[in-house]
Amino acid sequence: MDLHADIANINMPKRILFVFTSVNKTLTGAQTGWYLPEAAHPYNVLSPKYEIDFASPKGANPPIDEGSVQAFKDDVKFIEDPIVKEKLANAKKLSDVNVADYDAIFYVGGHGPVIDLATDPVNVKLASEFFRAGKVTSAVCHGPAALTGATDADGASIFKGRKATGFSDLEEEQVGKVKDVPFLLETRIKEIGGLYEKAAEPWGAHVVRDGNLITGQNPASAHGVGEAIDKALSESA
Repeated sequence: MDLHADIANINMPKRILFVFTSVNKTLTGAQTGWYLPEAAHPYNVLSPKYEIDFASPKGANPPIDEGSVQAFKDDVKFIEDPIVKEKLANAKKLSDVNVADYDAIFYVGGHGPVIDLATDPVNVKLASEFFRAGKVTSAVCHGPAALTGATDADGASIFKGRKATGFSDLEEEQVGKVKDVPFLLETRIKEIGGLYEKAAEPWGAHVVRDGNLITGQNPASAHGVGEAIDKALSESA
C-alpha cells in the first residue's frame, strides 16, 4: 500500500469534462453553436472546486451561438476570461478523451448537439462509458440530445425508466426552431423510454437527477445543473 499515493489521490480535485458541439449551422442554415450561459453558469459553480477540461468532436475552438452572446451580455466575461479562452483553444477531440481521467461529463446546450453529438459514434460510445462506470453524466437544454444514443450495461437507453428533462417541444416551437433540428428533444426522450419532466411554465428552471443522470431543461436551469453536479460529486468523495 502506497500511503503517499493514497494521500495524493485524496487531495487531487475531481475532474469534469465539458463537451461542446462542433456544429455552427442548423438544418436551415441558421448560425448556431454552443449556448453561452449553459457553459458559463455551470462553469462558475464548478471551477472553484474542480479541474475542468473542454472537448468537442472536432477539438479546438468549438463555435458559439452568436445569438446567445447578444442575449446574455452579463455572461460575455466567461469567453473573455483568459483561462476559458485557453481551454477553448485547446479543447480536446472527443476521440482523444480517456473516460478514466474524469469523474463527470457535462454536455453544454445549443442547437448544435442535436445535429452532431446525438449521432456521433465516438460520443455515443463515450457517453455510454461514463454512464456505465457510474460517473456523473449530465447535460442542459439541448445537451441531453447528446445522450440519446447512450446505453446502459444492458444495452438499453440510459433514459429508459429514468426521470429526465431537456428543452421542451413547446419551447422549441416558441423560438421557431422546429425545422432547424433533426428531432424534438422532449419527444425523443419519451420515445426511448425516458420519464420526461418539465417546469410548470416554459422557460422555468427545472433540474432532474436520477442516480448519476443529471439533466436541466433550458438556459435558466444551467446554474442548477452545476449545483447538482457538485452535490453528486461531493457525495462520492
